[in-house]
Amino acid sequence: MFSLRARASAAAALLLVAALAPPVSAAGPTVTVVADGLDNPRGLAFGPDGALYVAEAGSGGAGPCMPGPEGGDVCLGTSGAVTRITSGSQRRVVTGLPSAAAPDGSFAGGPSDVAFQGLGSLYVPVNLGADPAIRGGLPPSAAALGWLVRANVRTGAWTPIRDVAGYEATHNPDSGAIDSNPYAALALPSGQAVADAGGNDVLWFPNGAGRPVRVAVFPDRLVDAPPFLGLPPGAQIPMEAVPNSIVRGPDGAWYVGELTGFPFPVGGARVYRIVPGHDPEVFATGFTNIIDLAFAPDGSLLVLEIAHNGLLSGSLTGGLVRVAPDGTQTLLMTDGLVAPGGITVGASGDAYVSNFGVFPGAGQVLRISW
Repeated sequence: MFSLRARASAAAALLLVAALAPPVSAAGPTVTVVADGLDNPRGLAFGPDGALYVAEAGSGGAGPCMPGPEGGDVCLGTSGAVTRITSGSQRRVVTGLPSAAAPDGSFAGGPSDVAFQGLGSLYVPVNLGADPAIRGGLPPSAAALGWLVRANVRTGAWTPIRDVAGYEATHNPDSGAIDSNPYAALALPSGQAVADAGGNDVLWFPNGAGRPVRVAVFPDRLVDAPPFLGLPPGAQIPMEAVPNSIVRGPDGAWYVGELTGFPFPVGGARVYRIVPGHDPEVFATGFTNIIDLAFAPDGSLLVLEIAHNGLLSGSLTGGLVRVAPDGTQTLLMTDGLVAPGGITVGASGDAYVSNFGVFPGAGQVLRISW
């Protein structure tokens, strides 16, 4: 399930905002819609064939329905997919993946990222957002929840290969509540890394039958309690990291962005730099509710925020921030970004962003040029 850990309370109103939001920012970038009609689109990547691929978390289905991680019910289905985008066309090439969403299809959990290792090996993490124990009571069609799936975009066939949630159930690396939400993947020739937004860790799965390796664990941090909790002035509460994005930098290190958990403080999200075998280091700070990362050809890091004003603000206006190689941060755009779900960069340097990432049928992929 899509573990933002704070759902907007007026999804219908936000849909209206999404429908009215201009696709082009007045701040300067040129924005072009290259795909639309997507269901809760999330992570993107270019394949070896030059096409752009985007994960669609789907729109749930007919059920069974059950209490969701954000309150309210979610209904299961097999509407999760991966869509291939080329000039002037789009087509779902992988279908039938598990999806769980609100009855109206919004705020879905399902496929949330795409990572290629050759055209025949596309890796797709499938959200869970819950204690892995719940999977025992779900139908066979939901069996891939909490797994990393390997798919073939030429045939559409897919197979669960890495039980990320199973690792959380047996190891619980952050020693908190047992909860797993595989959210982002990094595919390398020797294996795959997965950021578990529920388990607050990054796991490495070497090729073959080798055991998973815990690369990093992100501990809770103390932050100021929001006033509406009624705690004494100056009180602090623990906040989870919720790592939900992972990319390989031009220096070979891995970079991980955090959504942050409740109370989702504005400016409270960080980007970490990881060299496997070493503790994570803070690379950059001052972001709000990071949803994805991508490196530009000049070495700049693009940081995508799902809610630039914070998830408790009631606004799903996103934000795109550039971190230059010297560390300078520039807010590139907010206008037209509504709950964006993922970002990648093409060979020309243009950014591609999935937009309206928590709505069924309204999702888009934008090409952003400067």
